[in-house]
Amino acid sequence: MLDAILLRILPDGGRPDSPDCRRRCGLLAGGAGVALNLLLFAGKLLAGIVTGAISVTADAFNNLSDAAGSVVTLAGFRMAGQRADERHPFGHGRIEYLAGLAVSMLILLVGLELARSSVGKILRPEETALTLPAAAVLAASILVKLGMGRFNAALSRRIDSAALKAAALDAQTDALATSAVLAGLAASRLLHVQLDGWLGLGVAAFILRTGWTAAKDTLDPLLGARPDPAMVKDIETLILSHRQVLGIHDLVIHDYGPGRRMMSVHAEVPARSELVDIHAVIDHIERELDRRFGLEAVIHLDPVDQDDPHARRLLALASELVRDIDPAATVHDLRCGRDGEVAFDVVVPYEVSLTDDEVRAALEEALCAREPDCRPVIGVDRTYVL
Repeated sequence: MLDAILLRILPDGGRPDSPDCRRRCGLLAGGAGVALNLLLFAGKLLAGIVTGAISVTADAFNNLSDAAGSVVTLAGFRMAGQRADERHPFGHGRIEYLAGLAVSMLILLVGLELARSSVGKILRPEETALTLPAAAVLAASILVKLGMGRFNAALSRRIDSAALKAAALDAQTDALATSAVLAGLAASRLLHVQLDGWLGLGVAAFILRTGWTAAKDTLDPLLGARPDPAMVKDIETLILSHRQVLGIHDLVIHDYGPGRRMMSVHAEVPARSELVDIHAVIDHIERELDRRFGLEAVIHLDPVDQDDPHARRLLALASELVRDIDPAATVHDLRCGRDGEVAFDVVVPYEVSLTDDEVRAALEEALCAREPDCRPVIGVDRTYVL
């Protein structure tokens, strides 16, 4: 049903890589969120006044903050859809991440406020009265929020949006919070025990956890999280499927927002390759990466002399020594220069506790012990282990 609706209202058949599709998904989710949350706020506020329950009133203001969050989502997707300009040559896609972060902050603020109100209710309990109209409002709110959660989650999956994922988590959390409020009021009426404050505190803890999870999901791409390991493997397989490429290293992916990612990588090629021929191969690989992964790629060539037995022997020795530091460490770009110079780069995992200088010193000492006449020049890079 949802897919049929999206195909009718979204351009390009709902293609996730279409900027217009992302913008319309965001506007659709944000507009629906504003309207529904304002209706829920009005209904719950009235129910809170009637029942005298702080948890119901707090839940009402939670919906008001959700409406504000939906406004942020609307604005975020509209601004993120702007074209690149002179001041922002990589576009405005990261605004979508900022919108998701803002929604996460609102979730956290609601959780803190609900916790404060709940503690006050625990210290100074008051009688609550659950009426049938109030129960109907809360039950309807649960159904609406569950529907909003599924709707936003579906949109999030379609366009891989952290902002809409945060909105979906918020709606699902609200449904749980309202369920707890309704259960608490019913228990208070039936058992004559005031659980309002304690239930509110439990809901606040869950809301805070959800807000933290959503904030982390939106902060990671802003701070520069590591790329998806499965995608890195696929990229490596694609590049190495070309026989002219012997190996790759120093793969970096920069995320400038959904649909705008740039990649750089070093590709090892035979030193005796014809420059024009290998350039054509690299151009072809860059186009493949764009078509398959939507990556604007820049590939740096590293020539490897496969015909020098001395260089091959030193590469094998350096690879053996670096594995003593960490089994996942690797060596690349080994070059033999004049006066015994041996230059190469070492890649060690971030988990290795040694500093770069300590790694370099350990390798220099071990290599010179085995090859007294060599003069090592070692570069150290860090990476994560797939």
